[in-house]
Amino acid sequence: MSARDFNGVPPLRVQRLSLSQSLALLSAGNPPFGALGYGTPHDLAWMPTVNARVLSQAGAMADVWHASERIESGTTGVVRWRCDGHWMLGAIDLDEATEKVGLAALAQRAYRDLFESLAQTGCAHLLRVWNYLPQINADGGGLERYRQFNLGRQQAFVDAGQAAFEGAPAACALGIHQGALCIRFLAGRIAPLPVENPRQVSAYRYPPTYGPRSPTFSRAALAEIGGGDVALFISGTASIVGHETVHPGDVLAQTQETLRNLGAVIAAANERATTRFDLAALDCVVYVRHVADAPIVRRVLEETLGPEAHTVSHAVYLEADICRQDLLVEIEAHAVASGSLRA
Repeated sequence: MSARDFNGVPPLRVQRLSLSQSLALLSAGNPPFGALGYGTPHDLAWMPTVNARVLSQAGAMADVWHASERIESGTTGVVRWRCDGHWMLGAIDLDEATEKVGLAALAQRAYRDLFESLAQTGCAHLLRVWNYLPQINADGGGLERYRQFNLGRQQAFVDAGQAAFEGAPAACALGIHQGALCIRFLAGRIAPLPVENPRQVSAYRYPPTYGPRSPTFSRAALAEIGGGDVALFISGTASIVGHETVHPGDVLAQTQETLRNLGAVIAAANERATTRFDLAALDCVVYVRHVADAPIVRRVLEETLGPEAHTVSHAVYLEADICRQDLLVEIEAHAVASGSLRA
């Protein structure tokens, strides 16, 4: 299927809703395709949650996805998935204590099953991945746990013949304080268009000082999602210029730098499509290492974008560790705009 061939393909749609609004869809007889929950109950099969403390005043929220009504649910190895034949949402939860293997092996197994689930459903292309791992910055027997995760993740990409470098999907990796390795993903039948940030070295080209295997993700990805719309998926973005952290210890300056990086990614994406994405019109998730820093981050967003900006009013704030110990804040986002990808 080509990127322009959407005849008969159900458009993919997303809404950021409160928990009560999300549950109201079910009571109204309009079950969604699936959702990613923030602070939501753990017993909703169609809404796998992120096991991180919500700091937003609005409380529990969810990104609710809509596709066609012909939804099939299934499992492939450790992957739980929902698929309508064109789009797929998947979830993985693996506890190291239960599985009794190290994080590198656990990540490799998780991604091996993930790629098998893509093959089984025919939704062969990852659009976006969310990774959450306990104690991301802790020592894992001589190697930081994030670096262990990168070992297993990249090896699974290589083993499956997936793009581990240029062409890798948009993704984030955050540290939760406890619980299982959690992976959530969105996939489809058409490959997305990767986008890089001209201010940064591509993550998959980081030098060996950041670990024996580089992180496997692109800075963002563009995907046509039907109905004349394009989705922009922005990976976890932080205060990094080139490949180095800037403004260590200064959450205000790190937030400002992060917004500059987000602006650069959006500008690069707009060059690859006829859309006009805007920094002020994102659905973002803001991860802060220290709870006390959340008001500072929120103030920077308000002062930069305006308090009424969609990005500000709809932001979800979560307590989470960032992939580098000297990073205090990270922002990931998505947006949808009318248009098409440029040939």
